[in-house]
Amino acid sequence: MEVIRTKRRADVEIGDEGEDLVLATLVANGDDISPLVRHAFEMGRPMGLLRQLDFVVKKKEAEIEAMCKTHYEEFILAVDELRGVLVDAEELKSELQSDNFKLQQVGSTLLIKLEELFVSYTVKKNVTEAIKMSKNCMKVLELCVKCNNHISEGEFYPALKTVDLLEKTYIENIPAKALKRVIEKRIPSIKSHIEKKVCSQVNEWMVQIRSSCKIIGQTAIGRAASNRQRDEEMLERKRKSDGLNISGGEDRAYSLVVEEDEDSAMKFDLTPLYRACHIHSCLGILEQFHEYYYKNRLLQLNSDLEISSMQPFIEYYQTFLAQIAGYFIVEDRVLRTGNGLLEPDQVETMWETALAKITSMLEVHLPQMKSATHLLLVKDYVALLGSTLRQYGYDIGQLHDVLDNTRDKYHRLLLEECRNQIVDVLGSDTYEQMVIKKDSDYENHVLSYNLQTSEIMPAFPYVASFSSMVPDACRIVRAFIKGSVDYLSYGVRSGLFDVVRKYLDKFLIEVLNESLLDIINSSSISVSQAMQLAANITVLERACDFFLRHAAHQCCIPVRAAEKPQGSLTAKVLLKTSRDAAYIALLSLVNAKLDEYMNLIDGINWTTEETKTTGNEYMNEVIFYLDSLMSTAQQILPLDATYKVGTSTLEHISNTIVGAFLSDNLKRFNANAVMNINIDLKMLESFADDRFYSSGLCEVYPGGGFKGCLIEARQLINLLSSSQPENFMNPVIRERNYYALDYKRVAYICEKFKDSADGIFGSLSNKNTKQTAKKKSMEVLKKRLKDFN
Repeated sequence: MEVIRTKRRADVEIGDEGEDLVLATLVANGDDISPLVRHAFEMGRPMGLLRQLDFVVKKKEAEIEAMCKTHYEEFILAVDELRGVLVDAEELKSELQSDNFKLQQVGSTLLIKLEELFVSYTVKKNVTEAIKMSKNCMKVLELCVKCNNHISEGEFYPALKTVDLLEKTYIENIPAKALKRVIEKRIPSIKSHIEKKVCSQVNEWMVQIRSSCKIIGQTAIGRAASNRQRDEEMLERKRKSDGLNISGGEDRAYSLVVEEDEDSAMKFDLTPLYRACHIHSCLGILEQFHEYYYKNRLLQLNSDLEISSMQPFIEYYQTFLAQIAGYFIVEDRVLRTGNGLLEPDQVETMWETALAKITSMLEVHLPQMKSATHLLLVKDYVALLGSTLRQYGYDIGQLHDVLDNTRDKYHRLLLEECRNQIVDVLGSDTYEQMVIKKDSDYENHVLSYNLQTSEIMPAFPYVASFSSMVPDACRIVRAFIKGSVDYLSYGVRSGLFDVVRKYLDKFLIEVLNESLLDIINSSSISVSQAMQLAANITVLERACDFFLRHAAHQCCIPVRAAEKPQGSLTAKVLLKTSRDAAYIALLSLVNAKLDEYMNLIDGINWTTEETKTTGNEYMNEVIFYLDSLMSTAQQILPLDATYKVGTSTLEHISNTIVGAFLSDNLKRFNANAVMNINIDLKMLESFADDRFYSSGLCEVYPGGGFKGCLIEARQLINLLSSSQPENFMNPVIRERNYYALDYKRVAYICEKFKDSADGIFGSLSNKNTKQTAKKKSMEVLKKRLKDFN
């Protein structure tokens, strides 16, 4: 510690010696030492100066003493000479005093004037300098006032220009040091205040633009929807004018033209942002502002991406997506016009953040949706969002991928909804032919689905061959096609028609066809329902071509491409199978009903002694039922189906008649019973011929009539009524007249054919020879059949 003090003392002494040397040099040179004196008093160190002066005096005295010692003799001589000179000097002094007195008397007045003149010059100089200084100060103060006014009015750029002018031009020339210090101190504060004010304005702008983003997004998406609607209308007109000769329309996309003269909702003011950039550039902290803007906008984006779990997704998705769309529309404008305020990589980072959140949200909520309509609405809005932002250069591939992944989910929901509608339609159908009373209904129910069988407009009221379920089902199918195309149009990049056709086929097979089969296989179906259902399926099968053309029309591809053989619907084949199943069900029901009437045949008297002229009662019931059945079939079913119903029912009746003879319950019958059955059969044959020719089937099937369906029963009755039944064993005669009969069945029936004592095959004593011969012939036939078997 002592060493440190010694060192400091030595430093002080060295410093003092240096100052003494300076003072001595000034005194030796005769220089003015008043600045040193003034400085010493200003610094509060007068004693130090006195010590230094004492030191200089002592040093000079020592020098004088040394000099005197060195030049002693010369000094004595000099003193002598000086004394001589002193006398002369005294004389000269006296003269000078006299002259000076005279001069003083003369110049005293002049000196007074001269002093006054000097004072005047000094005052003038000071006044001039004061005026100049005052003017400078006034100019500075005016600039300060101007700066304050600019700041108070929010004109920060002029304020900064004023501050810059003060700094570069005036501040160094301010004579008033106090004013200069005040201004120098206030300039940083002014700049800081301006920066805060500008940032405050930017923050207000961010709040305002955030609240406007939803409207901006909704407007942009609404414009995209309008443009899409306009494009679809133009495409529809082009389809009509070109006859659907359109190619390259599978990848449907529409353009969103971002016009310069945007409507008011799309206009947003970036002036505060531009002004802030300019102000920060003037302040030299532009990069700092760039970072500030990016961080705050990123915070806003993250806040916008936060989703409340309390609100259902279907209620907030549009607002959420519109907010995001508006946000990135604003950022695109900032990127294009902000002069480097945002970098492309920064915008890309923000978009990737938002895209990840949107896709994750969609992947969570879309699979959970229970309504195809809601899913379509969400998909449509997401597609519009993607199309809108794609026009601004944003990559939307991930959005399309998410929508593509929900394709099967949407169609499952759509199939289920349409299934319920189809079931309701089938359940509420009366299965009665539609009666169309006016041309508008005809156009809505028939022409709209290409269900007409003739190009000529029919007379009204018009009775259609189908019931109301057909146009209702067609309407549902057409709605399904539209729903499918609407969902796939802006997600599927290629092969739209193929995808729509696949789902259409799936709908027709798994929904429409299966629902029809459920009705066909139900135990409650009636004959009229089965017949009408078969007719309806025939019409629906024909409508499959319309469905395919309509799908092609919606997908904007040429109809000829949809009509290629490899492009047909599998459902068409399955509907044919279902139609056949309906025919089988119809025939089964008809045969069951006929069995109710034909069972009455068991109740007739098979050993009657009388022959009837009008036939048995059951046959009248059968013919009446057949007449009603065929009339209805002729109105509803196509000719081939009507022919099939007629042939099947008559074959069933023929089999029933033959089966009556084969029944174990029938032990014996006689010729009278055969003659009565023959009358029944003739009545049936007459009805069959009449119906065959009156229905026009003779023109379609010229080689065969309904009568041929009764051939087995007819040949059996002919054989039993024949006078020479043994001819059955003649191959030529059998092939010509009895080819439908089976040996064993004939043998079994003939065993039951026994005549009574007074019958046609009675004893010779009671009947004529011809009858006896017939009986003998029958006995011969029986014997030969036994031998054959």
